[in-house]
Amino acid sequence: MATGSHRNDDTPSVVDAVTRTVHIDGADIAYRDIGSGAQLPLVALMHLGGNLDAWDPEVIDALAQERRVIVLGYRGVGRSTGRVRDSFDDMARDTVAAMRALGLDRVDLFGLSMGGMVAQAVVEQEPALVDHLVMSGAGPRGGDGLTRMTGVMLRGIARSVLIARPATSVLFFPGTAGGRRAAAAYQRRLKRRRADRDSAVLPGVMRAQLRAVARWGAQTGTVEAQASTPTLAFHGDDDILVPVANAEQLRQGFSAIDVVTFPDAGHGVVSQHRAAVTPRIQSFLRS
Repeated sequence: MATGSHRNDDTPSVVDAVTRTVHIDGADIAYRDIGSGAQLPLVALMHLGGNLDAWDPEVIDALAQERRVIVLGYRGVGRSTGRVRDSFDDMARDTVAAMRALGLDRVDLFGLSMGGMVAQAVVEQEPALVDHLVMSGAGPRGGDGLTRMTGVMLRGIARSVLIARPATSVLFFPGTAGGRRAAAAYQRRLKRRRADRDSAVLPGVMRAQLRAVARWGAQTGTVEAQASTPTLAFHGDDDILVPVANAEQLRQGFSAIDVVTFPDAGHGVVSQHRAAVTPRIQSFLRS
């Protein structure tokens, strides 16, 4: 069962949302819960190496204007207990269990990067649970370049140290003037939450999640999603972590998919172009 105080719909901001936990299979999974409305709740799954504080508040708050939004953690990451998973199928099983424990029997699902890959596995395992699916910077099983992500990430981290910029600025945003401005603004937004912050992500989490990406990328075949699962996918055309070819490759597994790519955008396309992306997601989820 979930622990913590009741959701406060009078404060619809993820910056102020209380961190709660829900118990599943020997682990307490951290989550934050904001917003309300008659529409289905939206469950949001984070990118590789991110904890609950890694969500861009201007993205989550915009989506919570019309509906309940639950940002859900992963086993062993941040304040969530248990041993971190190193396969997306296992992460998906945890996600399904957490949603069931929260009393959710039908949801919309939103996954960033790795979160989008976990979301695909959720749709495989429990297709009746997901009404609409939104992904950004995600790839299918066997997607282009996914087995090389570890090397790309390590080189990006090394470069970030040399130029004294956050690794996510280097890895998520293009090196253009517009990309650098977007990265700086993104980092400022992530610092808005000052109290009740999530625990730091440990190096072992990164290693396990990178193994999960490599395993996913080494597989063949596509996700067997139902044609009735409406899907919306975003991608930046300068994504160095998940090359933009993955956006089109997703069509092989999702017949009811709309793919939207943005120029001069990287892996952080949702944050960089949030003014265009969040209304598009809201419209899609209402459809």
